[in-house]
Amino acid sequence: MHENRQFRDDFSQCYIIGEIAQAHDGSLGSAHAYIDVVADAGCDAVKFQTHIAAAESTLDEPWRVKFSYQDETRFDYWERMSFSVEQWVELRDHAVDRGLDFVSSPFSVQAVDLLNDLDVPWWKVASGEIYNPEILDRIFSTGKPVLFSSGMSSLGDLERVVRQARDQEIPFGILQCTTSYPCSPEEWGLSALDEIRKRFNCPVGMSDHSGEIYAGLAAATLGAQFLEVHVVFDKRMFGPDSSSSLTPDQLRFLVDGVKDIRRALDSEVTKDQLAETKSDLRAMFGRSWALVDNLPAGTILERKHVCLKKPAGGIGFDQLENLLGRKLVSDTLCNRLLKWQDVGGE
Repeated sequence: MHENRQFRDDFSQCYIIGEIAQAHDGSLGSAHAYIDVVADAGCDAVKFQTHIAAAESTLDEPWRVKFSYQDETRFDYWERMSFSVEQWVELRDHAVDRGLDFVSSPFSVQAVDLLNDLDVPWWKVASGEIYNPEILDRIFSTGKPVLFSSGMSSLGDLERVVRQARDQEIPFGILQCTTSYPCSPEEWGLSALDEIRKRFNCPVGMSDHSGEIYAGLAAATLGAQFLEVHVVFDKRMFGPDSSSSLTPDQLRFLVDGVKDIRRALDSEVTKDQLAETKSDLRAMFGRSWALVDNLPAGTILERKHVCLKKPAGGIGFDQLENLLGRKLVSDTLCNRLLKWQDVGGE
């Protein structure tokens, strides 16, 4: 089995990435606001996409979905989505100031160079760029860790890029992803997490496009080490990914839920240890033997005379055979627990 240098040193917590993509709609102010949303939710990283239209696209590029009223071509849209180098620096600094890793997916060699100058800590290779040897070669040349998205990829496709990464000793992880917006539960691919982990012996995670928190929570429960989700201020906003994104409130719920799930999975407390911590409650809600009715001294106890009542701490439920046949030494009330001294015992 191949060994993979660790993408990260510590997987005790699931690394959560807030994906902004094109939700900013070309507005620098909105991009900065999204950084605050992702930081406030408690994510580990904020991720953008870096599109340089002239380096990436042509006027022949078709729309995946023609959603824009103001952009005649896809090329026009990428131009409107772009930021200057100085603006990318501002976004990077803002993210770092908020305690986030700043990451952006490059869609051209020029974008790789721009982001490398910004010192991004790792690379996210988008699904379609797995088939772009120019971008892959430039990314691998930096020596930085890589997360491969697998939204359009077969296992064979992944084998090729994994082999390249291993040959160059590049730490890597793989995100299970289905390129469907929004993604239905049948297409989440939760079972693929373990399949990918075993096949490539590497860290795995999920890039989720469901637009709800459930896929992410399920992935965390199954041991996902990375989780990427799209973020939007409101699902009614303009943009191609709004319906498959999480709102700020949903993002906070997801982050809190994932952290609690990972704490639960990482806990090694045993069932006996859990029971021991509830010993006081067992005493409160437990039961002991008591009389059904008030009985006079000299009564020889039969099964019909006794029943279990709260709390525990008296004659235990497992002592019935030792109790029956004994004689009450004095008049005994039914509203108190029986004691061994009531029947001449220790």
